Amino acid sequence: MDRRPATLATVVAAVTIAGFGAGCGGGRELVGSTREPAPRVDAVALPDVSRDGEPFELRAEPGGLLVVFFGYTNCPDICPTTMSDLRHAMDELGDDASRIDVAMVTVDPARDTDVLADYVQDFVPDAHALATDDAVALRAVAEPFGVSYDVQVHDGHTEVGHSSQLFAVDETGTLLVTWSFGTRADDLVADLRTLLPDL
Repeated sequence: MDRRPATLATVVAAVTIAGFGAGCGGGRELVGSTREPAPRVDAVALPDVSRDGEPFELRAEPGGLLVVFFGYTNCPDICPTTMSDLRHAMDELGDDASRIDVAMVTVDPARDTDVLADYVQDFVPDAHALATDDAVALRAVAEPFGVSYDVQVHDGHTEVGHSSQLFAVDETGTLLVTWSFGTRADDLVADLRTLLPDL
């Protein structure tokens, strides 16, 4: 099992937080950062191994949000911390949580494909577990998010480095907000409530 800390790849984006927050429900400033122009991230579908491998497009259901994380199940710190914070946020959202889907994309499919569904759903029941052995497809999904990752195998030992951000995507497949590692669950809750469309 890989016990080396995952590297923190920094993705710096220009932010217009106040203006974005004002457009999403009352002028509250978001804790997460936004990108201008906001990228579309739903061009490539990945197999959802928690649902018999059916293709999953990275966009929210109408009227909802999709929260996306890229990581791997053997991660010793960043991934379980992020998923635990997200679980806490979903618990705090109450009824609003029913409008938010969660998807974890593994950057280490060789080891994760068979175990990812159990891993992610231990944190968030009904979360989507996305895994592919198609390296081109995985890169194509990661790129518009600004996600970087690297998997190296040396003498049978696997070392993984990956970006540590958490992302919110709307029903058009547009990336709305990026949260850096360590964003508090309470701040996630506040941002997600701000981002949820009015029904």
